[in-house]
Amino acid sequence: MKKIFVLVMGLMLLASCATTTPPTTGILGDYYTKLQPGPEGGAKFRWLKPGVDFSKYNKVIVVPVSFVPTNDSEKKDAAGIDPEKLKELGDKCTQALANAINEKYPVVTEPGPDVARVRMAIIDLKRSYPVLSGVTSVVPMGLALTILKKPVTGRWTGGGATAAQLLATDSTTNEVIGAAQDNYEAGFLERFSSYGSAEDAFKHWGEGIVKFLDQAKAGK
Repeated sequence: MKKIFVLVMGLMLLASCATTTPPTTGILGDYYTKLQPGPEGGAKFRWLKPGVDFSKYNKVIVVPVSFVPTNDSEKKDAAGIDPEKLKELGDKCTQALANAINEKYPVVTEPGPDVARVRMAIIDLKRSYPVLSGVTSVVPMGLALTILKKPVTGRWTGGGATAAQLLATDSTTNEVIGAAQDNYEAGFLERFSSYGSAEDAFKHWGEGIVKFLDQAKAGK
């Protein structure tokens, strides 16, 4: 009985570590060690520099998205993509990020006192498998769609996933004011494109940046 108790406690500890410890390397450098679990509905992990008045930022410089697989990446799919395709995907992700931010806050190229600079990098990329996704989308009437998802992760069978890191700086001082890490799993429609989840992920993160700035201006 004692052995079973020790085993259960060990498994609980491992599960706790898995959900609270971010991976290493990427673009965050020493800021990786500062990451803490993010708020509900926000990035999985984040760090904000104490004392920074985020409400002053009204414009954003978007640095082109890069690919920086970490040593903890499950599967470095990006390493197997043709360089031209990789550049095309990076351009699409950058555009998706910029478009989402530009809906509310102008995306600019020149530094200024009210301009924040955002740099993002894909640290893990898992492609979708459209054929498999297509097959698993056809289910008998009344059969719960949840059976199509993988246990534990909840990811659609055959669906892709994108993990990324963000480093935010003040555009005039280059002071690092925030860091974050998050992951995004392919939704139902994105599964029908090999890397559709990546582009949609950056749209999602761009919307998250807008939400964060809105909340900062509202004093939240």
